Amino acid sequence: MRSSNRRPEPPKPSGPPVEVVIESIGGEGDGVAAGPIYVPFTLPGETVRATGGGERRDLDAVLTASAERVEPPCPHFGVCGGCALQHWDHTAYLAWKVERLRKTLGLQHIETEILAPFAAPPASRRRLALHARPGKRGEARLGYKTRKSWDVIDISVCPIADPKLQAALPALRRLAAPLLKHPKSAPTLHVTLTAEGLDIEITGVERKSGGLSADARMQLGEIASEVGFARVTMDGEVQYGARQPMVSVGPAVVALPAGAFLQAVPSAEAAMAAFAVEQAAGAERIADLYCGVGTFTFRLAQIAPVYAADGHAPAIRALTSAIATAPGLKGITAETRDLARRPVLAVELRKTDTVLFDPPRAGALEQTAEVAGSKVSKVIGVSCNPATFARDARVLIDAGFSLDRVFPVDQFLWSPHVELVGVFSR
Repeated sequence: MRSSNRRPEPPKPSGPPVEVVIESIGGEGDGVAAGPIYVPFTLPGETVRATGGGERRDLDAVLTASAERVEPPCPHFGVCGGCALQHWDHTAYLAWKVERLRKTLGLQHIETEILAPFAAPPASRRRLALHARPGKRGEARLGYKTRKSWDVIDISVCPIADPKLQAALPALRRLAAPLLKHPKSAPTLHVTLTAEGLDIEITGVERKSGGLSADARMQLGEIASEVGFARVTMDGEVQYGARQPMVSVGPAVVALPAGAFLQAVPSAEAAMAAFAVEQAAGAERIADLYCGVGTFTFRLAQIAPVYAADGHAPAIRALTSAIATAPGLKGITAETRDLARRPVLAVELRKTDTVLFDPPRAGALEQTAEVAGSKVSKVIGVSCNPATFARDARVLIDAGFSLDRVFPVDQFLWSPHVELVGVFSR
């Protein structure tokens, strides 16, 4: 009998139901009442009945609904842990994100102009991370983790996803089945829609006892071939490859490395890049740090020569190879470099007047310190974490920069997350 790979969940505190008035929305998208008491799927001004105990309760009923409450578009909402705010009017939801960004900057005593946000529309995500778990009769359940649980909801639709990804869910479920033959495997399929078809990177397959059997690997290839996937890789190793996945990045066409970072929504990427290019106008020499496969590099190289650096060697190789697909650029020099351990030094930036950095969620504190000590006159910071952006921004401001404006980007629709592009000058 297959053993369960669920982690045991701690018992939930219990108590009598309570009626509370929701005062605000917290950082994870839950409504907050006095106490504090956090209640999911609620809105400011609502009177609700909550069950459970402790700070975090469950919603039992909405007794007085907000005028901003709308019907969630997804049948899985409320069980699926992927979205937290589908029940909120879009205008109010966006305004909350902007205000949350303002408050996060305020924690570092930063005030600046916050521009109108870009909002990614539904059905626009080209990247999904889908978790697989055993289902009935050897089949796989495939979807997102349920709210505050290690279990997985087997999804039939996903309103945030590109329709081509939604249509591929049955085929992806078939692909996941051979991955579950080891009882300790908890696979995740990282799916990217490309011009050549779906590119799937698999992680979470148990490897200590030998990983997938030869039979399972053969099944994987057969299914991928039958359903027409472009490529299937596991922990970066190709398991099936019919076509090299390609993506357009500004004026260039990049051969996507397995597992490489790519912005989740093409229109959000285009909006961030267009804003960055507009702010970099007039630059004479640009450094693009944490450049990835060249999301900003190729577009910036239409303005001035660009030095690009990133710690992911396959991304740098892909960027370098793609230079030939974009004639007319001012020049790109690319280097594999761990910018946390070996940041580009202030002295190395002596001929650079503009720096763009787009670090992971942890931010770019070490690199920011070097930029702060340089003679660079303009900095463009891209971030998926306003808290670490604000921390790094404080370093630049203390060194004489001003944060002139911030462009918020709602790339992860109906989630609490907000991204941004900030522009500094001195």
